[in-house]
Amino acid sequence: MKIGITGSLSSGKSSVAKILSKNKDILFSADKIVKNLYSNNEFKKKVKKKFRVKKNNIKEEIKLKLLKKEISLKELGSAIHPFVRKKMREFYKKNKNKEIVFFEIPLLVESKLMKFFDFVILVVASKKNRLKRYLKNGGKKEMFYLLDKNQISAKRKIKHCDYLIVNNKSKNILKKKVYDIIDYV
Repeated sequence: MKIGITGSLSSGKSSVAKILSKNKDILFSADKIVKNLYSNNEFKKKVKKKFRVKKNNIKEEIKLKLLKKEISLKELGSAIHPFVRKKMREFYKKNKNKEIVFFEIPLLVESKLMKFFDFVILVVASKKNRLKRYLKNGGKKEMFYLLDKNQISAKRKIKHCDYLIVNNKSKNILKKKVYDIIDYV
């Protein structure tokens, strides 16, 4: 069974994914793949050339270019998404004999990947809570709003998902909601 986990920025997708997968090697995280991309020499060369990045810390320079509207998220996505999809296929191929595998993919609905999964979980939280979490993890307010406005609203995403988790409370309450899903599946 392939279970997709999606949701808006800082909604708690990673927490849900970790609880469900119990930190076993059955979790694909698109965010981790993207984070590792910035240390991949081939990717760094491609991005430096495509977006005229000069500094060694390309991630920070890309963020600045996004905020200054020198590049768009769509343009950045065209460099990132093919690599993430390739890694996703490799992960599934390697784990297809396992009873259950989890895929944490923030842009699952935006990328129209719903049919790939047997079951899709949407994690939502209020914008106020998501912003607070994002800032607590070192993010900047301007970047939060830029990324957030480029995602489909939870109201529209829910039509494409099988289960909804509202994550506005404590970690313990979140765990209970996740365990309810396990009982449901």
